[in-house]
Amino acid sequence: MALLNLFRGKQEEKSLEPAGFRDLIAGYSIEVMPRTAAKIDDFRSLLPKGTRVYIAHIDGTPIEDMVSTAKRLANDGFAVMPHFPSRIIPSAVTLEDWIKRYRNEAGVDQALLLGGGVTTPAGDFDSSIQLIESGLFDRYGFKRLHVAGHPEGNKDIDTNGGSKIVDEALQFKQAYSERTDAEMAIVTQFAFEAKPVIAWAERIAAAGIKLPIHLGIAGPTKLQTLIKFAISCGVGPSLSVLQRRAMDLSKLLVPYEPSDFLTDIAEYKTAHPESLIDRIHVFPLGGIRAGAEWMNEQLADERIVAP
Repeated sequence: MALLNLFRGKQEEKSLEPAGFRDLIAGYSIEVMPRTAAKIDDFRSLLPKGTRVYIAHIDGTPIEDMVSTAKRLANDGFAVMPHFPSRIIPSAVTLEDWIKRYRNEAGVDQALLLGGGVTTPAGDFDSSIQLIESGLFDRYGFKRLHVAGHPEGNKDIDTNGGSKIVDEALQFKQAYSERTDAEMAIVTQFAFEAKPVIAWAERIAAAGIKLPIHLGIAGPTKLQTLIKFAISCGVGPSLSVLQRRAMDLSKLLVPYEPSDFLTDIAEYKTAHPESLIDRIHVFPLGGIRAGAEWMNEQLADERIVAP
């Protein structure tokens, strides 16, 4: 224990309270799955009132489990946003059934539309654009649609022309948001270094994208766990941050926390308030409770409530 404390003392961690830090993390969202949500007895004692909770739909998860989780969270007063991974949806009939069930059984009116983590589509859909073009979300009164963003690239899209495809897709979604009353935002994959994220945000803004960015971060977890998730999810250049950390014994012995990353983003946002970077989305890779409690600790002094 003395050795661990010595290593902690040697770490030169950045201040967690730069200008704009709390403004950045207030109103954070978090992601759950039905099986992880079932381990939490009372979300109301864990998350700020009104927190947006995404429900990840992993291939093979029964829609009944997804809808029941959505209903539970909605009844507790949270803004519920289930995933709709296009490549695991076998048909337009299934898509409409899922939308109707979320709407009628859980009162859900928002969704995250994404391609999904499988290579071969199960049926009619292989992109979030096709889900939007179905018109079903509009027909059933969904008011908010979020789409995925990949600051460091998307491993599910062929690297040959992949960047162009992603850019064109964002342009389509921007145009859709302008011609409809849908509230839209981009929620990103998690990253560990501010520089490539900032460069991406500036690049898409220069290309005419105006959708707010909800920036993904990894919640506190063991370094080994984090590296495993980062590799499987296709995290790009900022993976080097974890690799350097793994070489530093003083940091290898303590859990990863997103302190430095958030501090850098907060400092940038303070200097560039026009940035599309708007909010923080937590991937609780070390557990929902650990992720939420860490975020809440950063907000504790001012008791900020999610809008």
